[in-house]
Amino acid sequence: MTYDFDLFVIGAGSGGVRAARFSAGFGARVAVAESRYLGGTCVNVGCVPKKLMVYGAHFSEDFEQAKGYGWNRGEPSFDWPTLIANKNREISRLNGVYRNLLANSGVTLMEGHARLRGPHEVEINGQVHTAEHIMIATGGWPQIPDIPGREHAITSNEVFFLEQMPKRVVIVGGGYIAVEFASIFDGLGADVTLMYRGELFLRGFDHGVREHLHEELHKRGMNIRFKTEIASIEKCADGTLDLRLNDGSTFNTDLVFYATGRRPMLDDLGLETVNVALDEKGFIKVDEHYQSSEPSIIAVGDVIGRVQLTPVALAEGMAVARRLFKPEQYRAVDYNHIPTAVFSLPNIGTVGLTEEQAQKAGHDVQIFESRFRPMKLSLTDNQERTLMKLVVDARTDRVLGCHMVGPDAGEIIQSLAIAVKAGATKQTFDDTIGVHPTAAEEFVTMRTAAR
Repeated sequence: MTYDFDLFVIGAGSGGVRAARFSAGFGARVAVAESRYLGGTCVNVGCVPKKLMVYGAHFSEDFEQAKGYGWNRGEPSFDWPTLIANKNREISRLNGVYRNLLANSGVTLMEGHARLRGPHEVEINGQVHTAEHIMIATGGWPQIPDIPGREHAITSNEVFFLEQMPKRVVIVGGGYIAVEFASIFDGLGADVTLMYRGELFLRGFDHGVREHLHEELHKRGMNIRFKTEIASIEKCADGTLDLRLNDGSTFNTDLVFYATGRRPMLDDLGLETVNVALDEKGFIKVDEHYQSSEPSIIAVGDVIGRVQLTPVALAEGMAVARRLFKPEQYRAVDYNHIPTAVFSLPNIGTVGLTEEQAQKAGHDVQIFESRFRPMKLSLTDNQERTLMKLVVDARTDRVLGCHMVGPDAGEIIQSLAIAVKAGATKQTFDDTIGVHPTAAEEFVTMRTAAR
């Protein structure tokens, strides 16, 4: 059968655009459909605007610390609408970059809601197109628990477009999005309360890292309430929100922001017309080649619920493009040793196994750990401390994991990820000469195991 396209991608986010561009570059006829915004969650309502807001929040510290170095320019002030307007302009520029990337690659871009009509058919804007392969890369969508008054809360989809910054914010959740936005609003001057139903946030991260960040956020005066859930939300006449908590107490605030997880975005996609199986959480089931139970339909990125990170979606999209249209270059995505950062203030950077994971895997674990006050703070009153931690296999001397809480942790951990990926030993770290004076050199100067 002759098809209109070799590959039809539904969703112009990170994974979909990467697969489309490179497939077209390999000679395939490719179309991409997008109903909302080019660049997906990351560019529009995710990591890019979030990082811009983290930079904005950090300036409050920079202004305060500058006094210790002799700078005094009066009391700084912050204007939320200026930040949002400038952020919007940058996102608009990136939308244009994505549009040009697709056009310059020879990809046909269709703007509108795409819906499956069968294993090889997609309908968009009233027209049906056929394709040998169809890729679903529609990403995830934030969700709010079904509680009374949930319509008064917002998610990460709305937080980037608030017209004014609230004075008091309740952030609900214990994942990296919740922790990051708690830091953002705190740094910008809001009164922040972080509520999480568990005993400690950032489940899955190294326990020492979680505890250290908790201590640092507590030093900043952030109100953190664990084992706490909102039972209902009621809007008051003055526009504020009354919260009833699970312990029966009440709490008044100006904004409630939920960061309690994301679901796969499969709404009105026409999955009932094809044999695409979902897992128990509603994500698309795929094999090692990202092929669903319908042979012609592929899925990558957040919609398959594996590792929900932009670089992972990019790698998955690239793997699909190579497998289908450049098989001699194909190599599978390696999900081991994926570095990641949490852009809280202070930052977290991590790669490899946590102490708990290493122990569970049966390794004879040695822990090397250092806590210190960053040099930049030595002329200030700020008492923030950095944590650096190495998890080492005592039998092989291999470094199993690197973890950091402190300034520029995300930047530093990227280089360490190469060493961990390459199988570097603790001796290799010890034999590496450090860059002095930097915080990063601490990773190669820890000589004595903490335990």
